Amino acid sequence: MKKLSDIKLFELYVWLVPAFLLLNLLGDAIDNPGNFPAIIFNEIWLAGYLSIANYSLFEYTLPKLSLKRFISSFFRVLLYCFIFSLGFYLWRTLGVTLHIYTTLGKPITIEKRIGALTGYSIGSVLFFGIVRHIYNYIRLKQSAQQLRIASQQAELNYLKSQTNPHFLFNTLNNIYSLARDKSDLAPESILRLSKILRYMLYETSGPYIAIEQDLKIIDDYIALEQLRYDDSLRVNFNYDLEDMKQSLPPLLLIPLVENAFKHGVSETRELPFVDIHLSVKNRQLLFIVKNSTGDPSGETKAKENIGLSNLRRQLELLYTDYQLDVQQGDFVFTATLKINLASHA
Repeated sequence: MKKLSDIKLFELYVWLVPAFLLLNLLGDAIDNPGNFPAIIFNEIWLAGYLSIANYSLFEYTLPKLSLKRFISSFFRVLLYCFIFSLGFYLWRTLGVTLHIYTTLGKPITIEKRIGALTGYSIGSVLFFGIVRHIYNYIRLKQSAQQLRIASQQAELNYLKSQTNPHFLFNTLNNIYSLARDKSDLAPESILRLSKILRYMLYETSGPYIAIEQDLKIIDDYIALEQLRYDDSLRVNFNYDLEDMKQSLPPLLLIPLVENAFKHGVSETRELPFVDIHLSVKNRQLLFIVKNSTGDPSGETKAKENIGLSNLRRQLELLYTDYQLDVQQGDFVFTATLKINLASHA
């Protein structure tokens, strides 16, 4: 079974050889417009020889040349000097003998004929060599791009593998506290957790998901968190979306919501609150999460936990135009996320 690279290389020569033939036909047609049928047969005869010679040179001989094998490399170079000069002349002579090649123009000496054919063959080497170099350069860039994409995808999967368990463990801790207190709300919290688990297991494997599905999970998570608090907790979640089917990487927004409860509300002694606003207009996403904290702005700096750090890295891998700002105010923490959804990397 042939390697994919060999198949691609074969495809290159499938169009490269006809291109070389057509280029020479155009040149000869200008010089001898009245003998075009004969020119076609002549060029096919010559181009066939040079195509095989160049294929052998670039795909088999040049890769084997090295200083360690100087003697064999030297004789290989001499062989191709013969192939592209005297050998090419003998090939033309064979065509004339077999009445395949038609002599056109005025007769010239053998020395001049060999010189003209050598120049022709050198031109073919330059043509095949330049195109082959461009082809290798393009393939190298494509391979590098594919490696970069694969590396980024692996890193994204790693970040998700960190974020998702982190999110679930925090949620399980909440349920554990309810169960320890023998709260009647424990069964309802387990039910909501099962919805979140089902979503994570079966809906988040793809790169994108409809934003309305992420909204449902945010709603379930908020409801799950509210079970832990009394009526003193105020939660306001509002959104303004042009298209509920707008695609978004799954679970991209949840770290900011989780951060508001785990590192904000849970540390607030009086009047805890969470305000969440989401809007998407003209593919511009704005997500603002504001929550109460237990410290004034002068006592602590805005710290980045694993959720926020992973979110920043995911944004860096996913988008080229985004902004994530966090600000610690007086007993208030605000996270603002802006994404140009059309700037997907």
